[in-house]
Amino acid sequence: MGWEYEVSGRLDLSLFPGDLDGWSHALDVLATGRDVCWMDDDHSPEIRGQALNEEHETPAVHVEDVARSSISVFLPLRLEDGWIDGQRKLLQLVRREWPSEVLQTSPDAYEWRR
Repeated sequence: MGWEYEVSGRLDLSLFPGDLDGWSHALDVLATGRDVCWMDDDHSPEIRGQALNEEHETPAVHVEDVARSSISVFLPLRLEDGWIDGQRKLLQLVRREWPSEVLQTSPDAYEWRR
């Protein structure tokens, strides 16, 4: 028996270059078939990806926003073949479009170029 659900929501967060590096690493880990946790910094929602959720026999993601809303969402996913490569291409586009006006002045500190 198949179940389909519609989920609607908004996840407001700020991304920094280190977060993009973390997403790149998360994609590498998922590509090996291992589970991963991304954005677990006590300020942002924690995003955990399962390469394979045994109960649903599909990849799954769990988003938990403990710091702000206490909302938790678990989603089994039906992903197309090659989705990791698609995510890597999107990540390259984001890096290419990242504003050159943003400078990293020290670890986790950024300011606009003058």
